[in-house]
Amino acid sequence: MTRIAIVEGDGIGHEVIPVAQKALEQIHPEFEYFPVDVGYGRWEQTGCPCADGDISALKTADAILFGAVTTPPMKDYQSVVLRIRKALDLYANLRPVKGDGFDIMIVRENTEGLYSGIEDIGPDRATTLRVVSRKGAERIARAAIRCAGQRQGKLTVGHKANVLKSDVFFRDICLAEAQKAGVTCNDKYIDALGLDLLQHPGAYDVIVTTNIFGDILSDVSSYLVGGLGLVPSANIGDRFALFEPVHGSAPDIAGKDIANPIAALRSAAMLLAHLGDREGAVRIESAISMVHSSGIRTRDIGGSAGTREFGAAVLRSLHQDSTEH
Repeated sequence: MTRIAIVEGDGIGHEVIPVAQKALEQIHPEFEYFPVDVGYGRWEQTGCPCADGDISALKTADAILFGAVTTPPMKDYQSVVLRIRKALDLYANLRPVKGDGFDIMIVRENTEGLYSGIEDIGPDRATTLRVVSRKGAERIARAAIRCAGQRQGKLTVGHKANVLKSDVFFRDICLAEAQKAGVTCNDKYIDALGLDLLQHPGAYDVIVTTNIFGDILSDVSSYLVGGLGLVPSANIGDRFALFEPVHGSAPDIAGKDIANPIAALRSAAMLLAHLGDREGAVRIESAISMVHSSGIRTRDIGGSAGTREFGAAVLRSLHQDSTEH
């Protein structure tokens, strides 16, 4: 029995994840779906945003569909997302950006860098330790190389080696791993890369970079496809896998039925592809395209449909597709 953990989280996660879950249920009604409640809302109710038991529950799943969680700027509040990524060792964050004339995969190191969680907060100085280990750099480089091997075979390393010695270390390891694997590879400073990616997206295939750079670069690149509401992601480790929309919990629009569920739906498609059902993944993408073609779009991409209306249209398209086949 394939088990899928469903984590709605906070904010618009409660609106977009149910749409994606229903899409999965239409394609695979035989899967077992079970909820796991974590996030800021859980913290407000219990004082604990993510307990050890929640981590244990997630580890029983074959894959996790994750919404979004609010992380308040409080020094004693631990990021739920970072805790889960570390506890499940989800070291590779895959963020695809695909549109007319370009198909890019940003491979972001997911457990180290400035998000290592090693910080010291004092009255006169706050310090965050940026960690780049040989193990972390080698395994994210290899993940990116595997990804490039399944695509066009071109790899770009994004870094700031002209300023950060830790990025010299990261860059050199990535280039060495690419050379060892026989993969075509170049490198660019991350600021220049960010600009060139927006100006010439078709020039890129797979980009590998460190944690915070990958976070920023993938968010910026969402401009190419219409915004964060359309971009999915996968968090992959050697044993576990979690799939989530790139957007956050968006508390300013939560509960207003205006959030775009496409990123969540595409995250569900990535989940199916990871489990070996590429046909199911294509069915979700095709349903999204069909609904778009019919003129039903959410407000962020020029339409007037709400979350529920758009989601219902996608589900109808999936149902129609299943009856035709």
